[in-house]
Amino acid sequence: MKQYKVAILGCGSRGVDVYGTKMLSMPDQFKIVSVCDKNKERCEYLKQYLHLSDDAVFYDEEEFFREKRADILVIATLDRDHVRQCVRALELEYGILLEKPIGVNKTEIERLLEAKKKYRGKILVCYVLRYAPAFQKIKELLDAGTIGRLICLEALEQVAYWHQAHSFVRGNWRNEDETCSMIMQKCCHDLDIIHYYVNSPCKTVYSTGDLSFFNKKNQPSEAADRCADCKLKNSCPYSAENIYIGRWLAENKPENVWPFNIVDSHVPLTEESIRNAYTNNQYGRCVFACDNNVVDNQFVNMVFENGVKANLTMTAFTNWLGRKMVLHGTAGEIELNENQRTIRVAVFGKEEEFIDLDRLVENDFFQHGGGDNNILNELYAMMENSADKANSLEDSAESHFMAIAAEKSRKSHTVVAVHDDE
Repeated sequence: MKQYKVAILGCGSRGVDVYGTKMLSMPDQFKIVSVCDKNKERCEYLKQYLHLSDDAVFYDEEEFFREKRADILVIATLDRDHVRQCVRALELEYGILLEKPIGVNKTEIERLLEAKKKYRGKILVCYVLRYAPAFQKIKELLDAGTIGRLICLEALEQVAYWHQAHSFVRGNWRNEDETCSMIMQKCCHDLDIIHYYVNSPCKTVYSTGDLSFFNKKNQPSEAADRCADCKLKNSCPYSAENIYIGRWLAENKPENVWPFNIVDSHVPLTEESIRNAYTNNQYGRCVFACDNNVVDNQFVNMVFENGVKANLTMTAFTNWLGRKMVLHGTAGEIELNENQRTIRVAVFGKEEEFIDLDRLVENDFFQHGGGDNNILNELYAMMENSADKANSLEDSAESHFMAIAAEKSRKSHTVVAVHDDE
C-alpha cells in the first residue's frame, strides 16, 4: 500500500482536528509532512504534535506555495481563499481535498472549473454527506426503485440555536462580506444531497428568509455587550458562559473538540482557560451586539429539469443539530430523522420498515454521520485512480449555482433560473 504525503493549508477544526487527526489513524495511507496557517501559536503546537521540522511549518501562503510540499493538499481555509489556493495547488499538481464551498460566486467557480480542466487535476470536494452511511442508504433505496419514481422532496436543516450563535453570529461565518451567504456556507451540503438524489440539473429556485432575531433591536435592555459583564449570563441560553462552559462541563470536559477548541486553542482545555478566552475574544460577545449579517432562517423551493420539486428549510431555532428529510415517490416514501437516528421506509400497501442508523454508522454519528471518516477512504481511492464515486468538482458546482440563485432570489423576491447567464 502506497503512503501519500499530506500538507494541510488552514489548520483549524476541519483541517487538523478532523481530517488531520483521522489521517494520523491511517498511517499506511497518509503521512502529514507540512502545515500552513496564519496562527503562529497553532502552528507551533502542530510542529510539536506532528513532529515536524521548522522548514515544514509555514505562516505565509506565498512562501508555502513556492514549491510542492507533498502529494496531497488539504485546503481548509476560509471560503474566499479557496479558489485562489486551489488554482495554485492545481498548478503544482497536488491531489486536493477541498473544503466547501468551492467558491463564493459564479465567476470564481467557473475560473476554478477551467483551471481543473487545464491542469487535469484531482480534486475531491468535502461534501461528506455523500459518504455518510445514512445518506448512502437513501441513495441505494432510490436507485433500487423502492419508492418508485421520485416526485418531490422536503428537507430540514436544523442548525441549532447554540451552533448559530457560535458559528454564524459570533464566529467566522457571521458576515457574508467576509465569507459568503448562509445558504452557501451552511446549506450547500443540503443542496448537494438534494441534487444527488434528484439526479437532474436544477431549473429554477425561489427563496425567502432574513435575519429575524440576532440583531441589536432584540437585545434585552439590561444586557451587556459582552457576556462576562452581563447580569444575564447564567440565564440567557445564548450566553458564552452557558454555551461554552455549561456545555463543556455537561459533556464531561471533552478535550480539544469542536466547538470548544475554536474558542480556546490551549491544550489541554480547562474551565479557566475557556472562560478566560471567551472573556477576551469574539466568542464572548452578546449575540445581539455582533457584526453579523447572515440570515437565521431561509426557505428554498426548487424545480428540477426532470420535473422533481424540492424544498429546503434552514433554521437556527432548533434545540438539536441534525437533518430531517422526506422523499415522496410514486410507490412510497422515505423519511430520514437524524435526531431519532432512523430511516423510515414506507412502501405503499406494505408494512413500514425502520432502519437503525446506529447500525449503519460504526464511528461517531455526529461526525457528519460517519462521512468524515469515509471521505478519507475516497481520497485515497482518488489518488490511486480507483475511486468510482468521487465527488467531482464539476458535479459539486451545481449545488453552488443553486445557492447563488437562491440568494439572488431571496434578495430580489423573484423566481431565479439557476443557469441564467445574466
